[in-house]
Amino acid sequence: MFNKDTLEQSGALRRKWEDAVKETVSKHADQKKDWTTISNLPIKRVYGPEDMKEMDFEKDSGYPGQYPFLRGNQPTGYRGRNWTFRMFSGMGTAAETNKRWKYLLTTGQTGLSAAFDMPTLMGYDTDSPKAMGECGRCGVAIDTIEDFQELVEGIPLGKISTSMTINPPATVLWAMYCACAEQQGVPLTKISGTIQNDMLKEFIAQKTFLCPPEPSVKLISDTIEFGTKYVPKWNTVSISGYHIREAGSNAVQELAFTLRDGIEYVEDVIRRKGLDVDEFAPRLSFFFDAHIDFFEEICKLRAARRMWARIMKERFHAKNPRSLWMRFHTQTAGCSLTAQQPYNNVVRTAVEALSAVLGGTQSLHTNSLDEVLCLPSEQAVQIALRTQQIIAEETGVTNTIDPLGGSYFIETLTNEMEEKAWEYIHKIDDMGGMIPAIEKGFPQMEISDASYRFQQQIDDKEKTMIGVNRYKDEKEKTAVPILEIDETVEETQLKKLADVKRRRDNRKVQSCLQDLKSACKTGKNVMPFCIEAVKNKVSVQEICDVYRDVYGEYRDPGIY
Repeated sequence: MFNKDTLEQSGALRRKWEDAVKETVSKHADQKKDWTTISNLPIKRVYGPEDMKEMDFEKDSGYPGQYPFLRGNQPTGYRGRNWTFRMFSGMGTAAETNKRWKYLLTTGQTGLSAAFDMPTLMGYDTDSPKAMGECGRCGVAIDTIEDFQELVEGIPLGKISTSMTINPPATVLWAMYCACAEQQGVPLTKISGTIQNDMLKEFIAQKTFLCPPEPSVKLISDTIEFGTKYVPKWNTVSISGYHIREAGSNAVQELAFTLRDGIEYVEDVIRRKGLDVDEFAPRLSFFFDAHIDFFEEICKLRAARRMWARIMKERFHAKNPRSLWMRFHTQTAGCSLTAQQPYNNVVRTAVEALSAVLGGTQSLHTNSLDEVLCLPSEQAVQIALRTQQIIAEETGVTNTIDPLGGSYFIETLTNEMEEKAWEYIHKIDDMGGMIPAIEKGFPQMEISDASYRFQQQIDDKEKTMIGVNRYKDEKEKTAVPILEIDETVEETQLKKLADVKRRRDNRKVQSCLQDLKSACKTGKNVMPFCIEAVKNKVSVQEICDVYRDVYGEYRDPGIY
């Protein structure tokens, strides 16, 4: 990266600086014994050209829009277009969530994002005994296509992109979206959005389960194949590091495990479906956490882009430049928010959002200050959205592309994070892939250990969390409005579901379920059968029960 003369100049100047440091430190010792990132990567006092001497500008950096895409996928960065402003929304009934969606669109949100309640996430209907008391609590309740029609009422599905945070029943919810689009007269070739649909990270971190790992990956490959052929603008998987980080991983683990999950999906589609990598790779998407360690998060996102480009080019021999792009959404860190002094969360979210932007995210969700306490209120959501708008339109950070590129510290830390992430990926390769690694409990234990270590550091005040272990206010009376879901929501949803089951053609329902079961047993792509089923008002649980029956139901082994 630098010529010999520059390195020699830098070395001489560094030695003078080190002499000055010795004199200063003798009078004023460093405030902390160890200076590290949140992920415990050591940080030097200062960085210079010698820290980047092994870098090759063309091979390792380049310019935006050039391989290895360290500095961004698009040549024009945010000058051409801002990231998508996307706020996570879902509460109670479909009608209530539809109202929140429309409110957000009028206040400047540019993409929709759906959160579902726990029964829906787990593939159960509201009338299941397992769903009792959970209807609409952590997201919107969806049982049948009639709920989904109410959810998207008045939303032009051909003009707005929608992200759905759904995993085990992703095939079912996506089928409902496709069916609703067709009912609006919008062809599948025109709809755009994302289903999260990343089951490997569920086994590692988030723990919403349906079927065992192998058939779960098969269902994901079905969606990728169907999207490639019929829904070309849809991202059929969002390979998610966010939940890995929220479960307690450090930034390096989030980076490594997320990319290795992506490798697993690519390998499965090529093996199982026989697709060429360039047929489907351009629609793969990713999802990362933006935590509070500002520079570490920027470096993580830059490293992720470069690593994925190299994986696609060198491991899978992709030829289409778009196959090499890592396109990702980022969400600020829920796990960094505190119930103590909750208005501090506005500041945390702003810093985290800025790191995501400087890291080059294509889509961003900013958490609301009250999310550690309840579903976000309308006022809190507006503050979170305004945070993105202020960053985009007032701060000037979008004026130039990758403004921190070339920083001695940023480039060195990016390289270090990549190096350590590759070590994890090679370990998992040696185990035979991510599914065998999960069955051994390897990523789960690594995350558990990292989480325990961080909590120890908080308890010992090695790491600071304002309001929790420093600057506590024992007389704190700060209160935020709590959004509560009324118990009548469940009663209303149960009546609605019973009415749908009474009105529908139940002989047609049974025929659809039998066809789906046959498709599962013979290895056919389930998506056409799911779309036909939901059109005939087959419920989420009825379809998921077919999966449970054919593929088996997963039980977490409880590794300690």
